[in-house]
Amino acid sequence: MFPILEFDPALEAVIEPRKTIARKDVPAHAVLCFFHDVLAGLLADGRARKVFELRTEMGPNPVYQVDVDGRPVLLVQPGVGAPLAAAFLEELIALGCSRFIACGGAGVLDGSIALGHLVVPTHAVRDEGTSYHYLPPSREVEVDPRGLAAIEEALREKGHPFLRAKTWTTDAIYRETVGKVARRREEGCLTVEMEAAALFAVARFRDVPLGQILYGGDDVSGATWDSRHWDKSTTVREQVLWLGIDACLRL
Repeated sequence: MFPILEFDPALEAVIEPRKTIARKDVPAHAVLCFFHDVLAGLLADGRARKVFELRTEMGPNPVYQVDVDGRPVLLVQPGVGAPLAAAFLEELIALGCSRFIACGGAGVLDGSIALGHLVVPTHAVRDEGTSYHYLPPSREVEVDPRGLAAIEEALREKGHPFLRAKTWTTDAIYRETVGKVARRREEGCLTVEMEAAALFAVARFRDVPLGQILYGGDDVSGATWDSRHWDKSTTVREQVLWLGIDACLRL
C-alpha cells in the first residue's frame, strides 16, 4: 500500500494540539482569509486590531479581531497550501475557536466564469496529501453542511449570485496539466485551489462547522494560463471577506 493511503484512525497524535497549545479567551468565530492585502488594509484603517500571533519557522503570523455589532470575529491569513492551512486551523481550534469560514480565490476550470464571480464548494477532490491523515482514503470530501448553509443564507440575503460546485484541491500549482484540468471538469469541478480538501477534512475530524467562499480568479481552462490579474481585485477580495464574516456569525 502507498504510505498516503495508510490512514490511522487514532484520535490522538504524538503532538496533540489541545495538549501543547494553551487555550485563550478567544471568540468562537474565526475567518480564514487568504487575502493578506485586505487584512493589512483593515489594520491600517483601524477596522481590525492585532490580538495575538501564531508562529512557524517563517516567523510570526498575526491574528486580528474585528467587531461586528458587538460580536467579535478573529481573522487570520492561514498561509498557502494544505499543510500550513490545516495546521493553523488545528491551532485555532485548540485555542478555543469553534466556528469557521474560509475565504479565498481560485483558478477557474471554465473560462465562462467571470473574474470575481463567487463559487461555493460543496465537495473537494482530494488531490493533496493532508486530508488523508484526517479521513480514510476517498476521492472527495464533502463540506460541512452547517458551513454551506450559513454561506448560502448570507449570499442570498445580500443578493450575490453564486455557483455551487466541486473544487479541485492540489498541492502542485505547476502540474495543473491540460489533461488533469479536463478530467476534473468531467467530474464536476469548476475551480482549483490548494487548501479546501484539507480544511474540510480537519473540520470533520474535529467536528467543527466550516465552509468556504471562493471567487473566480485566474483561468486555467485553456492551453495557456490567463492570470486575469486575479490578485489585484481588491474590491472583490474585501467584499468576499465581509461576506465570510457575515456567514461565520450565522454559525
